[in-house]
Amino acid sequence: MSTALLTDRYELTMLDAAMRSGTYDRECVFEVFSRRLPDGRRFGIVGGTGRLLELISEFRFGDAELAWLRDNHVVGADALDWLAAYRFAGDISGYREGDAFFPGSPILTVDGTFAEAVILETLVLSVLNYDSAVASAAARMVSAAEGRPLSEMGSRRANESAAVAAARAAYIAGFGATSNLAAGSRWGIPTMGTAAHSFTLLHDSEEEAFRAQVDALGPGTTLLVDTYDIEQGVALAVKVAGPGLGAVRIDSGDLPTVVGEVRRQLDSLGATGTKITVTNDLDEYTIAALRGAPVDSFGVGTSVVTGSGHPAAGFVYKLVAHRDSAGEWLSVAKRSAAKATVGGRKTPVRTLERGRAVAETIYIGQTPPADDTARPLQVQLITAGAAEPTYLGPAGTTLAREQAAAALAELPADALRLSRGEPAIPTVYA
Repeated sequence: MSTALLTDRYELTMLDAAMRSGTYDRECVFEVFSRRLPDGRRFGIVGGTGRLLELISEFRFGDAELAWLRDNHVVGADALDWLAAYRFAGDISGYREGDAFFPGSPILTVDGTFAEAVILETLVLSVLNYDSAVASAAARMVSAAEGRPLSEMGSRRANESAAVAAARAAYIAGFGATSNLAAGSRWGIPTMGTAAHSFTLLHDSEEEAFRAQVDALGPGTTLLVDTYDIEQGVALAVKVAGPGLGAVRIDSGDLPTVVGEVRRQLDSLGATGTKITVTNDLDEYTIAALRGAPVDSFGVGTSVVTGSGHPAAGFVYKLVAHRDSAGEWLSVAKRSAAKATVGGRKTPVRTLERGRAVAETIYIGQTPPADDTARPLQVQLITAGAAEPTYLGPAGTTLAREQAAAALAELPADALRLSRGEPAIPTVYA
């Protein structure tokens, strides 16, 4: 399926005008970065890169797309002919998916002609802004959970396509499973899910519903115990499944209090190995508030798929360098108030001390010194239009998940605090 019309109109009108002025084929460097982190956040996590590489490969203007552009007078005949043959043939480098980012971090660098690069802007930003927002929020939840598993279950709170993207981004950030079957099928993410309240309400009694579920899934299943009365539900759950019951799920109530009561009840009934999972409108703050409670796992929905209040990462896509009419490279930048940019091709590294990040060092128009021991941050993602297979599909998703874990371990300790604060490390231009 073509992704070519996942594009804002002005990108094509710029192409059309640049063709008329003869500047459309100038070599250019575009850069994706965020001017600032969401208010109070100390770091971000790059998400969506693997998805983006596949979508760029599908960015083609077929007969249907061209006909629509022609019928709606979006561009002229020359531009239509050019679009008909469009294939991105440039280079893209960027941060590894799953890596941390900070204000000014050039998470993506696009090299190509003005025409072939500028029309990718909306596609690039729509993917990276959403996926990175989800991954960043999910990483905060993973930190708050302190090693206890989390599952993503927010499909019903997002657009159907966004739901799959969110599941992938949350998994990259450290979530262990998703309820979304499409995400499991497409990206190799473990899936989970047993029953909702409707299953209990379907049956003549709560006990009958529990017996039906245990008969189907075995005593190791997770029983939802809060449809009616939680204390009664727990007692019935153990009665039906026996002390080997896998887990009970709680989706309501004052969780710190309720969880403690349920734990004591389970133990008194001999179900000492039965785990407790909670799923009641959780976010990183409510998860943190349950640090001392006997919760074994969490299910998170709305908050994770909406970026926990920040549904976009704030990335922009800006031209930072191009060849001039004489063929010489020229750095360019905006001077707009509060929206100024830094021109020039950039090479970012993460400066470390004893294995901990202390600065995001960005070299402008130069490579790092030969004795620089900092970690290089960009890798080649697309070369001459061909995506690097390492970063694609389920294997690429697993690699991104590993990168996220490594990036979080590399950050200073205060980066993981949930209190409001400045970026965990400064961005330094060299």
